[in-house]
Amino acid sequence: HLPTATKTTPRRKMLENTIVIDGRDHLLGRLASVVAKELLAGQKIVVVRCDEMCISGSLVRNRVKYAQFRKKRMNTNPRRGPFHFKSPARMFWRTVRGMVHQKSQRGQEALARLSTFEGIPAPYDTKKRQVVPAALRVLRLKPHRNYTILGELADSVGWKHKELLERLESKRKVEAEAFFQKKKARAELRKKAEAEADLSAVSAVLEASGY
Repeated sequence: HLPTATKTTPRRKMLENTIVIDGRDHLLGRLASVVAKELLAGQKIVVVRCDEMCISGSLVRNRVKYAQFRKKRMNTNPRRGPFHFKSPARMFWRTVRGMVHQKSQRGQEALARLSTFEGIPAPYDTKKRQVVPAALRVLRLKPHRNYTILGELADSVGWKHKELLERLESKRKVEAEAFFQKKKARAELRKKAEAEADLSAVSAVLEASGY
């Protein structure tokens, strides 16, 4: 079992590496529930491409629901909240916030471990990204069902950065493709070099050493 923390020996950390999740084509609520559970367990998570997440239901239906949501406000002083975010990343962040009991210390610490972004900004564009099969739209939603892309919903309710994000993403994809082609070429050269390498001189030494 794990040793308990004392004044001299701090508690051992089990989860240190940050997980980067690609939110593209995931259902918002299902992904949020998985992310919330991991945050409460102590995992640091970064969610990118929140603008390409999906919500079940047509765009018209979700616009009506968002309009009803925006009516919820403080009667005497609306500046005090509740606040209705328009960017996809903050929409997802707010959904997760409702799942971690954020008014407690544990919930606040869990929420501090979460970062959400539209697109894939640096340095996460060069890091390995993961998907969550339990939240993928193609696995969880029937093919004939309507769905809404979160970026389109946000754009229809006042988010102003959709065109800017498309420009930045198109530039990133060109750079990513060039990097991939260079990586593939290096892998081919390495494979060719390994196939042509003459190891007869060192084979005897390796065999004598037990390798």
